[in-house]
Amino acid sequence: MLLRAFGTPSAVLAASGASVRAVAGPGAQSALAVGPPAGLVDNTLAWLEGGNRHLLVLGDAHYPSAFLQIPDPPTILYALGDTERLNAPSIAIVGSRNATKQGLADAHAFARAFSAAGLCVVSGLALGIDAAAHRGGLAARSSSVAVVGTGLDRIYPAANRDLAHDLAARGAVVSEFCLGTPPVASNFPKRNRLIAALSRGVLVVEAALKSGSLTTARLALEQGKDVFAIPGSIHSPLAKGCHSLIKQGAKLVESADDVLAEWGFARPPVATEIEVPDMQVPLHSEIGHAPATLDALVSRTGRPAHEISAQLAQLELEGRVERLPGGLFRRLEAMP
Repeated sequence: MLLRAFGTPSAVLAASGASVRAVAGPGAQSALAVGPPAGLVDNTLAWLEGGNRHLLVLGDAHYPSAFLQIPDPPTILYALGDTERLNAPSIAIVGSRNATKQGLADAHAFARAFSAAGLCVVSGLALGIDAAAHRGGLAARSSSVAVVGTGLDRIYPAANRDLAHDLAARGAVVSEFCLGTPPVASNFPKRNRLIAALSRGVLVVEAALKSGSLTTARLALEQGKDVFAIPGSIHSPLAKGCHSLIKQGAKLVESADDVLAEWGFARPPVATEIEVPDMQVPLHSEIGHAPATLDALVSRTGRPAHEISAQLAQLELEGRVERLPGGLFRRLEAMP
């Protein structure tokens, strides 16, 4: 509001308190009078002396043009890495922090296919689906961008430290929060609007009904973006959010080509990460596409429980079966 009224930051700072108050209210006047927290400017200038670090403001060439289309763009954006990624064609991939193995495999495979086709993959650096999507994006030419809810001098969660460094080296990490900002819960829904804004559309891989991923999808819809969702088993809580989105009009997708074809992108051949041998253990196909209990498999196959149990353990070690809560087992397969 102040920039629209006065034109430049210097003109804002030179304006009288009464003029500032008339435009943006007493809170803005007070904030300008007090100034930034002690040491913040010096700390930021020192941080910028490190390699590949950027402070982008409205009007900068590399400031994301997509942010100018939302009502509350960040006035300042902190960035690590390649800022040109912020204006590249992008798709967001989001989902559960407590993802299944199949969900992680799907997120990685979709992200890699999108990246190979020319779409940068945007996500939030959270555990689970976000991290898998970033890794998939980094595995191909268009890379990945993380939008985070902390200052860029803090990595959250700590388990993704190496991933964050990889993104800074080969993609980008951005935040609207000043240095030193801790992982406050209210920051993450706020950053979700930027994930949606930076992307042409949002793909939800796995999500419970109360997942923050649904917030990102809703924000994308409000911004006029496409929303896609991968369906799952009717028995899985992590499919409920995706199914709810599909019921509300989100586009059901079964492969990356469903999105790429709609947007006019051609997918180059991508090597499959997980190969299932042609000579499968018969039990793998007996499980079917819905989770099944040990008792159900015993009844279905007519084989003794100890034999089924041993084969399930072997398939689990091979990464071809996943054990779910409630004594359920689910078949895992590579995405095409």
